Amino acid sequence: MEATKGAGGRRGERKKAVSKSVKAGLQFPVGRVTRYLKNGRYSRRLGTGAPIYLTAVLEYLAAEVLELAGNAARDNKKNRINPRHVLLAVRNDEELGKLLQGVTIASGGVLPNINPVLLPKKNKTASAETSSTPKSPSKN
Repeated sequence: MEATKGAGGRRGERKKAVSKSVKAGLQFPVGRVTRYLKNGRYSRRLGTGAPIYLTAVLEYLAAEVLELAGNAARDNKKNRINPRHVLLAVRNDEELGKLLQGVTIASGGVLPNINPVLLPKKNKTASAETSSTPKSPSKN
């Protein structure tokens, strides 16, 4: 009879523990987010669904930024994502740019932007005149 008992007097073998992240189908740690919410003293009580929802939102945002940054890295013919690629991804996306408007990304640089006033003017009449007349005077 002793041999059939499990740990702590329970019957049968102990089941393997399943994390909240696995139950929710997430990669980010739900338990850690729960701990941070409790220790942060955001409220006296915390619902069971709140940390799971927050973890899912964080995971979605991270996946979105990483996908766009990977595309930016590929556009620049690089295999490794660096802060510049993250900045380009965030600032070129309308919704992420609005969300992270006041955020400074270290070593990200700035978006390439040249004021149109500073660009050389392209006149159609001037280009037609220069092509018909020779640049150097002809010797007669």
